[in-house]
Amino acid sequence: MDGTLAAIFLVISMTDMALTDCPAGCLAPEQAVSRLSFQGAKVSFQDEIIGNEIYLGYDAPVTYGPFQPTVGISLTDGGDYWVGAGVKWTSKGVIDSPFFVESSLMPGIYGQADGPDLGGQMHFRSSLGAGYTFDNGATVTASYDHRSNADTQQLNPGLETISLRFAIPF
Repeated sequence: MDGTLAAIFLVISMTDMALTDCPAGCLAPEQAVSRLSFQGAKVSFQDEIIGNEIYLGYDAPVTYGPFQPTVGISLTDGGDYWVGAGVKWTSKGVIDSPFFVESSLMPGIYGQADGPDLGGQMHFRSSLGAGYTFDNGATVTASYDHRSNADTQQLNPGLETISLRFAIPF
């Protein structure tokens, strides 16, 4: 997989910012719901499921235009880990419904144990997901993400996950 998810993130978030946020200040801070998230995923490498991953994330209580700061850490059953921070875009006002679409881009550090050699430690995690917001503010999201070093190293095979995430207001 190439940088398609990162490109999708940039196109939809910048378009949303131009249409929704710029009349009042493109990157003006606004309060947001902070959430603590728990995610389980299947890890795929070169089109084969190679294991499972758990992920713990935190979304900050502020947005800057359409961008909400987010941090996360994941661990595979093979001992590989990833730690990163970046921004998330979530559809709001696009559709009047508890359903939403989200995308994120997070640079981070990959630590290899028994998993595949991904060509270095610096990796970008980009994702695209769809979810539902419950009345209490909790969310459930199905997502697909891709991690790679964005061709900053000679070796760049990438890694994907397909996940289900549950997030609670914090």
